[in-house]
Amino acid sequence: MIAAGSPKVRGMSADGWGSVLVLGGIRSGKSAFAEALVAGAASVRYVATAVGGEDDPEWRARIEAHQRRRPQSWTTEETGADPARLATLLTEAKPDDTLLVDDLGGWVAALLDPARQPNDDLATVTALAEAVRSCAARLVLVSPEVGLSLVPATPVGRAFADALGTANQALAGACDRVAFVVAGRPTWLKTRPDEPAIVTDLEAENDAAPPAFDRAAGPDATTGVTPATGTPVIGKEPPSAEDALAAHRARTAGAGTAPTAAPAVVLPPDPADTVIEAGMDLPLPDSDAGPDARDRLAAVDLPGAGIGALLEAVEFAAATQGTATPRAWGPVRVLLIDGRHGGGAAAGGDVEDAERRVGEAQAGEGALARLAATADADIVVVRTPASGAMEDGPVLDTEAVDAALRQGWQLADAAAEAGRDAIVLASCGVGTEAAATAVLAATTGAEPVAILPRVLVPGGFYDDAAWMVRCAAVRDAMHRIRQEPRGAKDILGQLGGGDLAVATGALLGAAARRMPVLLDGPLGIAAGLVARDLAGQARHWCLLPDPGTSALVRQGADVLGLTPVVQLGMDLGEGANALAVLPLMRSAITLAGTLPVHPALLAGHGDAGLTEDEDGDRHQEGVQDQDGADDDGNFAEPEPHGPGPASA
Repeated sequence: MIAAGSPKVRGMSADGWGSVLVLGGIRSGKSAFAEALVAGAASVRYVATAVGGEDDPEWRARIEAHQRRRPQSWTTEETGADPARLATLLTEAKPDDTLLVDDLGGWVAALLDPARQPNDDLATVTALAEAVRSCAARLVLVSPEVGLSLVPATPVGRAFADALGTANQALAGACDRVAFVVAGRPTWLKTRPDEPAIVTDLEAENDAAPPAFDRAAGPDATTGVTPATGTPVIGKEPPSAEDALAAHRARTAGAGTAPTAAPAVVLPPDPADTVIEAGMDLPLPDSDAGPDARDRLAAVDLPGAGIGALLEAVEFAAATQGTATPRAWGPVRVLLIDGRHGGGAAAGGDVEDAERRVGEAQAGEGALARLAATADADIVVVRTPASGAMEDGPVLDTEAVDAALRQGWQLADAAAEAGRDAIVLASCGVGTEAAATAVLAATTGAEPVAILPRVLVPGGFYDDAAWMVRCAAVRDAMHRIRQEPRGAKDILGQLGGGDLAVATGALLGAAARRMPVLLDGPLGIAAGLVARDLAGQARHWCLLPDPGTSALVRQGADVLGLTPVVQLGMDLGEGANALAVLPLMRSAITLAGTLPVHPALLAGHGDAGLTEDEDGDRHQEGVQDQDGADDDGNFAEPEPHGPGPASA
């Protein structure tokens, strides 16, 4: 990756460009890509054009999903009630403003509202294009591309498609750059004449499977990303509990005799030009594979009515693997991050007990190690730099934050090189929960006393006096940074510390490798929030197996837009909840990916016969396929849903 600010970065930079139009179809990933373009800005004015939702729960859910993933520093303007106001906002914007308009489908739908007819739509579109040309701010506009489908069969559908096509053409001419996003992958259609070197994101990746970087090939000179050359090793079937426990003990036997020694990990070299900065451009999962897997599951030969809440895991696996027939994850790696926080954050913490748990994990004992053994997982203990007292000043300096982020990225690289299919983030440190609380409060505005976990001591008792000390530390830290910058690295340096920085780097590195990350506990949730502000795509590689009972985890997951797979209310400690649920998720993914279509729905069973191709797609005889033609080669126009917004 190249740092934001370099002329080769595809994002907000200092190279003089002012406006970008991002086009794409429904669920193409265009909004996430647009958000990533402005992720490096100190603040963003988000201009929302969508209207309605009061009587449409599904549409309202789409709007709320967009709202949840916006950083706390962004402000929102709504133009749905008055589409002409959009041109006014652009005209009045200041040079140091950053505007994101999402999307023009909603704007056109509002423009065509019968209550505003007759209306000179062409003049309004022309006025908007002129406002874009004269806009002094950095500007990103998102618009759906509906011109690739059949001509709508209704007058109102044709009016919407025609108006949107006219608007897209006018704005493409007015903007400095135009990108077209398909399946989460942008292609640049227009760049400035003096910038011919802009390249298509992810063009070096293998389309068929998650890639592994070829370190020998070196990083690409243009993108800063090492080209992909292969796929992770597919894991074997989970072993028996006894064999797995013995294998786990054998893996950790060489870690050293001292109880605090971590297993030796050979890390790949860190490319010299890799800089972890806001605005990073990381891959996105396949936005169509998840819904395709859900639709396919409705027809597979299950003995009952479905897999219930485990559908969340199936859709996630399908999206991250890019297929409607996902395979269950093979071996996974647990990154057990051992951090030490000073000051009030550590009140009630027991350093000796933390060291004991590290020793247990390495010896194949204790809850985490035993669950790891039965879940085909290995554990890597990660020591992180000690962090200062958040109430007194920054907990890490800038150099230490950068080093910790790189260390986490390298750990993700090492997991991929070792053939691991997923990463589980876990913590066994002292003071991590208070640091995570401070990060959540700083990034989302949450009330610390409402989310700070209580301090549990051996015997099942709570130390409320220690909890109050932690609350005071977080409160004082929040007061101390009230006028400080709130960028992602600033948050890590002021509040997060070394363990959260390493976890953030690991999450970003995993996303770069297209590797899923299972979050479990405050550490992973806080790291997810920080990673989101460095690269908006990172959160799409995260899954929350079980939130436990922590209000911090639940609220942070809601902000990240993560739906827990199950809600069993377990509190086994960080990492253990995820490992306990992992076999259940593997079972559901195996069923979804391997079971055939029910015989009653197959070809030859009456007139409603179905066939299933090698990609897992089902086709009904005499019914249209996705290309608009039925099996007999006849075409028919689908009935559109009206002139409403074409995407969310």
